[in-house]
Amino acid sequence: MLAYIPPDAGRSVKGRPILFLEDQLAQPLMPHATASWLVDNSSLTFQQIAEFCGLHILEVQAIADDTAATKLTGRDPLRSGELTQEEIERGQNDPDYKLQMHREPDQAVRTKGPRYTPVSKRQDKPDGVAWLIRNHPNLTDGQIGKLIGTTRSTIQAIRERSHWNIANIQPKDPVTLGLTSQRELDAAVARAAKAAGAEAPRDLRFDEDREALIEELRAEREAHAREAEAALAAESGEGEAPAAADLNADTLFKS
Repeated sequence: MLAYIPPDAGRSVKGRPILFLEDQLAQPLMPHATASWLVDNSSLTFQQIAEFCGLHILEVQAIADDTAATKLTGRDPLRSGELTQEEIERGQNDPDYKLQMHREPDQAVRTKGPRYTPVSKRQDKPDGVAWLIRNHPNLTDGQIGKLIGTTRSTIQAIRERSHWNIANIQPKDPVTLGLTSQRELDAAVARAAKAAGAEAPRDLRFDEDREALIEELRAEREAHAREAEAALAAESGEGEAPAAADLNADTLFKS
């Protein structure tokens, strides 16, 4: 039975996919730059460097031959604490030895700041801002900036129609553009309406659906009640029938 191989499972030094995530070792923060430093400053084999950095052995070969696509600046793993000199010496003395990470690199944590927008969608930001300004005038520049991930100066320029590309800006729903979610937009609109002292817009479709559901449940309950009454009446009729039959038979025999 073949195991499922996730797309990000990675590949081993020989190019085969790694089947189990637990087989993957911790990698340096900058694998290619670390590999470049190890090639220049140690006598480790290409396979040892490839396994430690999580690269293909041909990538290490290209770095060593200076035929890589980009020129790399080496990154010292000793200074970062990812390796020790003793660990490198063990690898140099034993070509089959696998280097062990001394200290894993700290995970990158995104600090609080403006919403990140992929490069492919950044050109759609002015269209989303224009749509919010036109359809939700109660939103402040700060709220729009948090939803779209843009600056107050850009929002102000679009409001005043002094944006450098105002002629090509077409208002488009930012949810459709993928710049924000419908839940976040509804929450921002509700807060803006509350701050302005106005009632937040409600979707009447939900009220209609709720009423229709209540009517349906009421009809089902009444139908079940009628069925129960009919079954009870039928049982009562069947219980009285034998008594009536016995009475007629007794009367018949007596006569």
